[in-house]
Amino acid sequence: MASISTSFAKKILSYFLLLVYVSRKTLATNPKTNGPKDSLVIGLVHSRTTLLTPKKGYNFISRKRMKAMEMDDNVIEPLREIRDGYLMSLTLGTPPQVIQVYMDTGSDLTWVPCGNLSFDCQDCEEYQNNVSGPKLAAFLPTHSSTSIRDTCGSSFCMDIHSSDNPFDPCTIAGCSLATLVKATCPRPCPSFAYTYGASGVVIGTLTRDVLLMHINNINSPNSSTKKTPRFCFGCVGASYREPIGIAGFGRGLLSLPFQLGFSHKGFSHCFLPFKFSNNPNFSSPLILGNLAVSSKDEHLQFTPLLKSPIYPNYYYIGLESITIGNGNSNFRFGVSFNLREIDTKGNGGMLIDSGTTYTHLPEPLYSQLISNLESVISYPRAKQVELNTGFDLCYKVPCKNNNFSFIDDSQLPSITFHFLNNVSVVLPQENNFYAMAAPINSTVVKCLLFQSMDGVGGDTDDDRDGPAGIFGSFQQQNLEVVYDLEKERLGFQPMDCAYVAATQGLHKNV
Repeated sequence: MASISTSFAKKILSYFLLLVYVSRKTLATNPKTNGPKDSLVIGLVHSRTTLLTPKKGYNFISRKRMKAMEMDDNVIEPLREIRDGYLMSLTLGTPPQVIQVYMDTGSDLTWVPCGNLSFDCQDCEEYQNNVSGPKLAAFLPTHSSTSIRDTCGSSFCMDIHSSDNPFDPCTIAGCSLATLVKATCPRPCPSFAYTYGASGVVIGTLTRDVLLMHINNINSPNSSTKKTPRFCFGCVGASYREPIGIAGFGRGLLSLPFQLGFSHKGFSHCFLPFKFSNNPNFSSPLILGNLAVSSKDEHLQFTPLLKSPIYPNYYYIGLESITIGNGNSNFRFGVSFNLREIDTKGNGGMLIDSGTTYTHLPEPLYSQLISNLESVISYPRAKQVELNTGFDLCYKVPCKNNNFSFIDDSQLPSITFHFLNNVSVVLPQENNFYAMAAPINSTVVKCLLFQSMDGVGGDTDDDRDGPAGIFGSFQQQNLEVVYDLEKERLGFQPMDCAYVAATQGLHKNV
């Protein structure tokens, strides 16, 4: 009898706790309770340091999906390109502190380095020793009068700890049963560890503070400020291979678009090509809200976003085939089914990720791409550059008078990606082969900036999990990429992103 009574009591308590949790979650995610109503435009500067050699692994992490809020606002955000990503600025705290972070569609946590002296970044010497890069500040919570630790019972804390039981974070924090059931425990959210595949790890605490976004209203030339009083972000004190903060643009509750109220409608970006690096007069436009997706059907090709049952916070598309060249002398070859669809375990599909530099393809598709390119390109191979950089296909291309304006790269064929729904994306020429250094002796070395998945999520091993391929930021240059989240689709259109920047007021006339 005692065991039956105990079991029944546990069921009653579990049901009661579930009711408390559901009621709190309903209030927290009601789209009618918060969010701006005006259309906004934000302007930032563009910058870059150096081209990275291929990095191992990829920026990917399993997170839980949270319901998006419905908003109709428009924000245009210019980005700055640095190392292997695009930077934007967050203005946090009281008085305000400006912190630069990566814009990353392949993760959902927004975090910043905390403490100029106490922030510990291990294996970050490559970036820290690069004196040509921008001097990036860390956030000082002790210098902000509005900075507070997030509590264990908040929906953000539950999300960062990825717990199916909403009371686990508060149990870890040492809350009593009475405060659990009443949702009154004031204890801080426990520290978290957030992993970026093989690329890096960050350890920190969730913090709330004022976020200011300096914007221009698209209906008015006057600049203004958008204020989010209790913005939640990771205050990171230690990291591995992650020297710069990240603004997560995935679909999670902690992502920047969700907290700003733009995750229901969608966003778009247009990455400037590398030739605009370190040009302070141009910025890459990032548009959030209605303006990003409205009136796009006539101009863009849309492929459906695939849904992953395990990784629902990220953006997947299906790749059907690849074409090398155009006209009569082209090669079109299909790909395996795991690049076209996602299985019941959440594996497969192609992840589109602004936080990964180069496009990654699985084997044997990657080797097939290399082999087909070798068969149509007769330039001399730059074997030593391949050994030094880690890229697999580099060529010595004629360059008359050592002038970049006179490069004879006519033998470098175009590459077209064919996605689901008959979407064909011809990659701009500069998105495939890149000049690794200045011309010497009327020759410039250009390398193919694609990478193998390095044995992760490839075709030949059923035990590998995650995406089968990744569409990186380098291949997205001079493409307008539209995330239409309301209709669950992704749009592409070749675009002069410098022209778009000028039309959106992100080009400074000097």
